[in-house]
Amino acid sequence: MLYATLKAIHLLSLVVWLGGMVFALFFLRPAAGTLAPPQRLVLMRDVLGRFLKAVGASVVLLLLTGGAMLYIALAGGAGFRMPMAWMLMVALGALMMAIFGHLQGALYKRLVRAVAASDWPAGGAAMEQIRVWVSVNLALGVLIVLVMKLAV
Repeated sequence: MLYATLKAIHLLSLVVWLGGMVFALFFLRPAAGTLAPPQRLVLMRDVLGRFLKAVGASVVLLLLTGGAMLYIALAGGAGFRMPMAWMLMVALGALMMAIFGHLQGALYKRLVRAVAASDWPAGGAAMEQIRVWVSVNLALGVLIVLVMKLAV
């Protein structure tokens, strides 16, 4: 029961992260493109601020639940060998978390500074970099889902 609960929390955390990226890239960004730069960049700053907090919580939950599930699997019996799909998930997940750290720690801060200074070209440049890295993270997340689905 504990393992199933941990797995459910793990998957729901991933859904929040991936679903938010899909929403931002394919729905919010195109719709916001109809706004003038000041309104668009203020909206994106505010939405991304909320989203990055949710992803931060998701990252913590993914680390805690993933670590706990690995511990349970390791404690479950002698000779446990972590499946290759799990190793790939851990490696890609770590890469996604590093990219998230860059998004939150550098790129989002650039956007916030640009909006505060009403520097719309710098804000647009920050948003373009955010778009690129969110796209990379979404691709990595989808790859993780496919690897895990194919491994089951």
